[in-house]
Amino acid sequence: MLHAVIMAGGAGTRFWPESRVARPKQLLPILGGRPLVAETAARLAPLVPPERTWIVTGREQAEGIRAACPEVPVERLLLEPCGRNTAPCAGLAAAVIATEDPEAVLIVLPADHSVRPREEFQRALRAAAAAAAEPGALVTFGIPPTRPATGYGYIRRGEELPPLEGLRRARVAAFTEKPDAERAAAMIAAGDHLWNSGIFAWRADTLLEAIDRHLPDLGAALAELAAAWRRGTAAFTAALDRLYPGLGSVPVDVGVMEKADSGAVVLETPFHWSDIGSWQALHEELERDSDDNAAVFPAGGDLLTLDAGGNLVWSAEPRLVALLGVEDLVVVHTGDALLVAARDRAEEVKRIVERLRAEGRTELL
Repeated sequence: MLHAVIMAGGAGTRFWPESRVARPKQLLPILGGRPLVAETAARLAPLVPPERTWIVTGREQAEGIRAACPEVPVERLLLEPCGRNTAPCAGLAAAVIATEDPEAVLIVLPADHSVRPREEFQRALRAAAAAAAEPGALVTFGIPPTRPATGYGYIRRGEELPPLEGLRRARVAAFTEKPDAERAAAMIAAGDHLWNSGIFAWRADTLLEAIDRHLPDLGAALAELAAAWRRGTAAFTAALDRLYPGLGSVPVDVGVMEKADSGAVVLETPFHWSDIGSWQALHEELERDSDDNAAVFPAGGDLLTLDAGGNLVWSAEPRLVALLGVEDLVVVHTGDALLVAARDRAEEVKRIVERLRAEGRTELL
């Protein structure tokens, strides 16, 4: 059967002051609707029902995840005692799911991306599930690039494979991590590169076999965790506490996909995608007025602008925000903090978090 694994970790630094340790980006209504993790779970249905939807998250975020996704059974939440990147996260889910469904096919995706329209996303899921059912296949979703972005990884297409659901499919020739601007432009010009979305599909046993081969220490720990899962919640929690902190922090792209040789397959996706990695990226994702201003007021509110353009305003509380004669700013208001930043420096917000941490101001983290 087809299962979905939502990876919902993350420290919540790039969307400070709205995001905090216990309430990172995936728990925020960052686009103005439901929390991003709830949007992600809803996007899977009806192809993947809640009882086959698994969420891997940190224990400090468990309460928020349960509130955001009440339809997902509580036993489908896998709570990491500490973050160890996506290879342990995906491997943990595969090990647990394989104990209940040895032939499971998994869609593995981040909790905090923007994807639309839903119909095209589901078409890609069906194609990926079919591709992942083939022996040894490890499938990644590739996004047709729209600009030479330096913040994304890239995938170079290799040998073409028969399309599925009308979508182009190829073997992966190479992965490239976050190139500089010149190299990114060259890859775009070559026409054979896609952005790496961080969304994957594979059989649970195929991933576990690949981890055993390329990350044997992780594979051994996952085998112990699977055995503990069969013994019940207390045994599983104790095994997580004992084993998880000692695991290496390895992205699944680096630890598994890049070593998969001919088994790695890229599916070219038909949907709009953004990882919404910063306040700047959110500005690009939202509808904007004729002066390029965008605003999000989840609890209600209003934006008034006079001779102002290119700004992003977010307010967690219902209020009027007025901008006069300013351009290209990020203005974020919460109950206990106010951020005003140049929009093109929005990715540096994590420096503020680092400063607050160094000063011991944990109440703002």
